[in-house]
Amino acid sequence: MDDTFAKTHFLTAAQRNTLNKLIGYIVLTVLGIAFFLPFAWMLSTALKAEGYVFAFPPQWIPNPVQWSNFVECMRVVPFGHYLLNTALITGISLVGMLVSSTLVAYSFAKLRWPGRDIMFVILLSTMMLPGQVTMIPIYIMFNRMGWVDTWLPLTVPAFFGSPFFIFLLRQFFMSIPTELMEAAKIDGCSNFRIYSNIMVPLAKPAIATVAILHFLWTWNDFMSPLLYINSPEKYTVSLGLQAFQTQYTTNYRLMMAASLIALAPCLLLFFFGQKYFVQGVIMTGIKG
Repeated sequence: MDDTFAKTHFLTAAQRNTLNKLIGYIVLTVLGIAFFLPFAWMLSTALKAEGYVFAFPPQWIPNPVQWSNFVECMRVVPFGHYLLNTALITGISLVGMLVSSTLVAYSFAKLRWPGRDIMFVILLSTMMLPGQVTMIPIYIMFNRMGWVDTWLPLTVPAFFGSPFFIFLLRQFFMSIPTELMEAAKIDGCSNFRIYSNIMVPLAKPAIATVAILHFLWTWNDFMSPLLYINSPEKYTVSLGLQAFQTQYTTNYRLMMAASLIALAPCLLLFFFGQKYFVQGVIMTGIKG
């Protein structure tokens, strides 16, 4: 009697485990489809002919397929020029962010200097300030410096680092054994050489994570270019997409085609850098 009850109870637990997994897969599938639908609609709209965008019932598979929309969006609006502007701004700020954030994080993690812990607390406290609080003072400062309608407000601040990225890299640097530094110092290495020859190569996953996140944030940034850029020839991709909107109508098929072109670098970067991104996020929480 007891053996029969135990076997039945065991089978019931196994079935319950299988059912829970099945429900989990179903929920994840439904959520995946829900997140994919906007992208599918964007892709479908980008390939539709004029007049089929708001057809009812919705036509998810365009017929005919209008590949010329991608060429036309470049011709109607100088979107290629906007892509070049965005690439230059993102590249310059990415270099500045990686150099400054890794140097400051290395200093906080491995060097001993007076007031280090207090300065780190102050650094962390700046992360608690919403961007809306500092937006007006920073704009006034850049306006008095004559930087409005230039790329300087979009690139120069990156050379002073980001509190979040500094914190992320510091966590990774703290997980690197101090014995490596001590051995390098015995061999005559300076602090900068330890940083460049030991710390940076070992921190490639964390640096790749910072690079991916900063690229995505800068490439898709809309608020900063909207505040500081006035001349159309200096527009970024995010501002260039507004050019497809007029006072009375919006050309959705060309806007979606241009959006796909702007989205392509982000997708490629995340696809090829996903391994380093996941590895860097996991390893930055080892030690703190």
